[in-house]
Amino acid sequence: MKTHILRLRAENKDIFEAIKSGNKKVETRAATDTYTKIQVGDRLKFVCDKESFQRSVAKIKLFKTITAILKDYSPQEINPKTKTKSETIDMYYSFPNYRDKIKKYGLVAFELK
Repeated sequence: MKTHILRLRAENKDIFEAIKSGNKKVETRAATDTYTKIQVGDRLKFVCDKESFQRSVAKIKLFKTITAILKDYSPQEINPKTKTKSETIDMYYSFPNYRDKIKKYGLVAFELK
């Protein structure tokens, strides 16, 4: 069992708080080498500004596209502030280089406990 650090930008403090409170039980990232090395049972240390907390990975799923991930998870499960497919796509594309990363690597979803 390993601990992996996942950083959230200060502007995504709301997402950090939603994970911390348990309202957001699925964390997604572009499926780069960094994130595909994470295994079920590993711990994720979420860091935003000077705050941090940890959650365990209960399940991992890989997806080729945003459309594919939305077949398994609702927009609200991915981000409590998104309600539609369009809002979810806009959210992913707002992250630096995510349009290209998703096209190249796909997405990985971590179900948290």
